[in-house]
Amino acid sequence: MEPVPQQPGPDLDKADDSMSPAVVLVIGVLLAASFVMILNETVMGVALPRLMEDLEIPYATGQWLTTGFMLTMAVVIPTTGLILKRFSTRAVFVTSMSLFTVGTALSAAAPGFPVLLAGRIVQAAGTAVMLPLLITTVLTFVPASRRGRTMGLISIVIAVAPAVGPSFSGLILEGFSWRWIFLFVLPVAAVALVIGTVKITNITTPTRVQFDVVSIVLSAVAFGGLVYGLSSIGEAAESDTPIPPVVPIVIGALALAAFTARQLQLQRDADRQPLLDLRPFRTRSFSIGLLMLLVSMGALFGTLILLPIYLQNVRDLTTLQTGLVLLPGGLVMGLIAPISGRFYDRLGPRPLVIPGVLTVTLSLGLMQLLDTTSATWLAILVHVVLSAGLGMLMTPLMTSSLGSLPADLYSHGSAILNTLQQLAGAAGTALFITVMTRGATRSAEDGLDPVAAQASGISDAFLYGVGLALVAVALSFLVRRPPTDPGVTGAGGQPDLDTEAPVPAPTSH
Repeated sequence: MEPVPQQPGPDLDKADDSMSPAVVLVIGVLLAASFVMILNETVMGVALPRLMEDLEIPYATGQWLTTGFMLTMAVVIPTTGLILKRFSTRAVFVTSMSLFTVGTALSAAAPGFPVLLAGRIVQAAGTAVMLPLLITTVLTFVPASRRGRTMGLISIVIAVAPAVGPSFSGLILEGFSWRWIFLFVLPVAAVALVIGTVKITNITTPTRVQFDVVSIVLSAVAFGGLVYGLSSIGEAAESDTPIPPVVPIVIGALALAAFTARQLQLQRDADRQPLLDLRPFRTRSFSIGLLMLLVSMGALFGTLILLPIYLQNVRDLTTLQTGLVLLPGGLVMGLIAPISGRFYDRLGPRPLVIPGVLTVTLSLGLMQLLDTTSATWLAILVHVVLSAGLGMLMTPLMTSSLGSLPADLYSHGSAILNTLQQLAGAAGTALFITVMTRGATRSAEDGLDPVAAQASGISDAFLYGVGLALVAVALSFLVRRPPTDPGVTGAGGQPDLDTEAPVPAPTSH
């Protein structure tokens, strides 16, 4: 992927709120491509039983189709901060979309598990670059007064696409083989690739940067080890695993400490650049917003794992019925996210974040009440309430946290957010599955039948989710609107006196 010579980017100092047609087109194509890519992250959960039967593989092997995807994302995303500076918009898009398209075709035609896993890994390599490219493009070229509504569309990609994934695969599997999960996506990916290749112009100016090999290796071991270890906890709770999860977690944690020390060292060296610039953590709004986003993503991915288990194993629903039960929540989140973006542009984050996180906490508390006799409509209702709360949260948190950074740190802030999102998803899944499994085992030992025991374990897991959400409730009162937003106002149109003081621009490397 060689740098492409290009014209200077748009004038970022325009006084009006308009965006050039080139920027609008780029963002539109990136949004569509990112949605399709992120959708693929969660499609395997519902499809796994069918895959295990057709490919004659055990669960421990089949779960690598999801774990391998997450691992690849966790390894590649930390490098995107420098990739987006080194290469042009068009070059990054074409490479990313080409990888995803090839991986999708490979998965659809896979004769067996090894080729299918390879296809998923190639898909993930393309996906890992696309979302940071989208976020950085929006932060750089969308005027601050319109940033909330545009980031609302990104919230659909980050939160709605994973939520719709199980519904998408459930609907397909009702009438088609698992290969059609990829065959339905392939033409969409190919069309996006062609349109992007022809229409996208270079709206950024690449700069020459050096990639620190030591940092890349430490990053791969750190984030790969942590995601693998966390993803293995649920499996280990149910059966023995070849490698105890604590081993990759400890190795990943040690590598993360070394990686952090290496980045801080490189930041002090005027002649070199860190792989992942850690200066965004100096900005309070970024750190608080990021922490709340991680808690929210942990709750989302944990719920996406537990609800299908509850609906299929406890309530005995089919994959199609499970997909239909989860669909309204995904649609509600997709409806609310852009609306919350428009309200963010007028009111700032706090009037949305506080009620949003309280709604998420309430929904997790209601999920804790689901048992063997609960009506299906109740599961739909609580999932819709959860989705509504997350829809209110995601847009203002992303906009305020990333928007609080200096422009030269946008790409690194986006890389940090997307990297830690993978860890949060793995951690949320690990927490919910572990608590569920241990609770079910304890209930079975107390004499409950297997179905009732699993329902009891699921209830315990959602109770832990409530505790996690309460942490986010406390943090929500600390969220501030970036002072760089024009016309920063609170509710009622009054000036927002809680905005954070401007952060001095960092010194150059």
